[in-house]
Formats: sequence, structure tokens, C-alpha cells
Amino acid sequence: MNRYFYIDSEGKQKGTFSPEELKSENIKKDTLVWTQGMNEWMRASSVAELDAVFAESAGYYPPQPAAQPVTPPVQPVNYGASQPQQQPMPKTWLIESILATVLPFFLCSSIFSLLGVIGIVHASKVESLFNRGDYAGSLEASNQAGKWTKIAMWIGIAWVALWIIAIIMIIVFAGSLAGLGEVFQGSGYEI
Repeated sequence: MNRYFYIDSEGKQKGTFSPEELKSENIKKDTLVWTQGMNEWMRASSVAELDAVFAESAGYYPPQPAAQPVTPPVQPVNYGASQPQQQPMPKTWLIESILATVLPFFLCSSIFSLLGVIGIVHASKVESLFNRGDYAGSLEASNQAGKWTKIAMWIGIAWVALWIIAIIMIIVFAGSLAGLGEVFQGSGYEI
């Protein structure tokens, strides 16, 4: 059963009503009605589903004054349906931000790599903003996600490089101590 809008005698749009509810609204055969699926407003007498509204009252109703053309109500946007988009969805950076956050943290225990969480938060907004039709917001979230992902990645790379340099320095220092021990053994001094 459809729900209908109608134009009252003052030219105002009212609705939505079931056919039974329209009977209590005292609409006339000449009343303009509209429901989802109709291309334009139609007289109530020409809609088959509304025949029951007029079945009991076979009397004559004077025609309503000519109504001004009214556009059908704006249909709500269906966010779940796939709609053609003019712009492609911006890059989300979600996988990159997760990797740039988690890997350096586990490899080097760098607390600074957790700045990538900011990238993850922005990356998670990209697709939902895009699906709502907010392309500008989606693009801004993508740019922010990319920025914070790159910051976390470079901090992670620097932290890994520092660990590698520290390990090399420890090995060199241990090797130089071993070489120094041989020098003292040859001179008669023991360390």
C-alpha cells in the first residue's frame, strides 16, 4: 500500500497518508495526489488505488481551483545504494597507516610511531564521507591521513636507523676493546 501526498484547497502540500487516511482527510476526486513511483501529480480519481476512497460518496464535488504546478517532494538520498559519482574516491591510506604505526612499534618499541594512530583515524573517515557525498571532506580526510601516515613512517625509519647505528657502534666498541686487550697482553699488562 502506497503513502500519498496531496495538495489541499489552499495549495499546500500535505502528506503522507494511506488511502484509508485520505478518506478521513475528505479529499475530492479533483484533488492532486502523488506517491513514490509517479512522475507527476495526478487527480485522485485517476489513481486506481484510491477508488475505494470515493466508492461510498457518489455525490458531486465542485472542482477545486486550478492548482499551481508543484514539484514532487524531494526524495531522501539513499546512502546505501551505489550512486554514480563525478569524482573518484580519494586514497584512504588505511593499510599504510596501520603498517606505519604497528611495525615500528613492534620492531623498535618506538612510542613516537603511535602518531600513526592519527593517520588511522583520518583514513577511516575517507570512505564514509565519500559515500555521504561529501567529496571535499573526504579529500581533506585523505590528505590528513596521508600526512600523518608519512610522519609515522619517517619516524619509524629513523628509529630503525638509530637502532642499526647503535648495534654497529656496540659491535665496533666491543671489537676495539678486544683489540686493546691484545695490545696489553703483549706488553705484560693484563686487563
